[in-house]
Amino acid sequence: MALRRKGRSAGRRAAVRWWLLSLLGAGAAVTAAAALLAVALHVSASATSGSPYRLAKQPREAEELRWEQEFAPPQLASPHARKISDMVAVARILKATLIIPELDKKSFWLDKSNFSDVFDEEHFIRYLANDVIIEKKLPKELVKAPKSVRYFKSWSGVDYYQDEISPLWEHRQVIRAAKSDSRLANNFLPPDIQKLRCRTFFQALRFAPPIEALGNLLVERMKAFGPYIALHLRYEKDMLAFSGCTYGLSETESEELAMIRGNTTYWKVKDIDPLEQRSHGHCPLTPKEVGMFLSALGYPSSTPVYIAAGEIYGGESHMVDLQSRFPILMNKEKLASAEELRPFSQYASQMAALDYIVSVESDVFIPSYSGNMARAVAGHRRFHGHRKTISPDRKALVHLFDKVDSGLLDEGKKLSQKIIEMHQKRQGSPRKRKGPVSGTRGSDRFRSEEAFYENPLPDCLCQSNDDSIVSI
Repeated sequence: MALRRKGRSAGRRAAVRWWLLSLLGAGAAVTAAAALLAVALHVSASATSGSPYRLAKQPREAEELRWEQEFAPPQLASPHARKISDMVAVARILKATLIIPELDKKSFWLDKSNFSDVFDEEHFIRYLANDVIIEKKLPKELVKAPKSVRYFKSWSGVDYYQDEISPLWEHRQVIRAAKSDSRLANNFLPPDIQKLRCRTFFQALRFAPPIEALGNLLVERMKAFGPYIALHLRYEKDMLAFSGCTYGLSETESEELAMIRGNTTYWKVKDIDPLEQRSHGHCPLTPKEVGMFLSALGYPSSTPVYIAAGEIYGGESHMVDLQSRFPILMNKEKLASAEELRPFSQYASQMAALDYIVSVESDVFIPSYSGNMARAVAGHRRFHGHRKTISPDRKALVHLFDKVDSGLLDEGKKLSQKIIEMHQKRQGSPRKRKGPVSGTRGSDRFRSEEAFYENPLPDCLCQSNDDSIVSI
């Protein structure tokens, strides 16, 4: 479907306008999320430094708007699939044509993957053909077109793009959008735009066939052990360095993380109080704390657990307690041979995509931290029938775990009862997306909302007469 201005003949070439997107400088944690969801990239949203988009306008000889995106590949879940989905929606609003994204190869993980290495490019183009025209490359004549900088307003609605962005094409050859995160509102958008975001996020964006094949094989092998938990264990070096969370680490390890944070220029916050971070629930649970949590929930030691993560900081020394509680502790490196992993092992985004697939298909998903990967997987699981996803109340849990460490509370029935009670309503059951926190204003109000992709109910899911939830 050609997207042309009203009043022009479809067979005529009118003024072409191009919108180029480029997500640059994404930092910290990578989390590929995609196939169906967000992936192939796992850059922690909080660590992302500003990803500029470029908008370009060609001479008046055609009228489609075209987009080009450049994304920094993450390693497990990603704001980027979300950003791709939002930009597809914005392209629809502006009657634009989308140019296949070029993945940033200078991010934290130095991943050399191209879009087609991670995503099924042909499926992406074909699936959205009736919504947005998608092309693989930007014409050479527009690469060096004049550019001006434009900061898109955060959490914007349709009126903003139609009234403030669309007119810019009359005056500029290229417009560079300096920010890419949260440029589209979570709520109060037209139903067709919300449904397009879901179709893109959950269905158009799927992993490349080789990734899908091995990911499904890992799921099959994991299920051979029985019903399993997928644990997104955010305990990698970059995550801990960025967040300043050093609880349970040695002084040497803490100093190393502080040095990494100080030397990473695009991480703006340098001085962080690790105890304050933890007490407010801003730190990922440690492997030891995760083990205590699973035991308190009543999972027996025979429960298979899949670790969806990159390299755990400190290696096996920090995994001893969790391993002792749950001996069937698996990851992709244990489930697949070196030969099977070889095509993907040098690419963080592709390895993360494997974790994403196993997490979405697990019997229970538990994230140790509510980052991009956790939200993406949780939303994907809701879209596919509200599969059980337990979201730890980290602030309440660390308070209880500190009591255990100080001898004021013993592990056992009392601790278990408290933890089970506080998580009865944190297991991914059907509910409408949460709005802003009462009393918040301005950007904090939007920021406090539950993300659209974390819970697509009611926009992309509906409730039938028998109270079951199905995707639209």
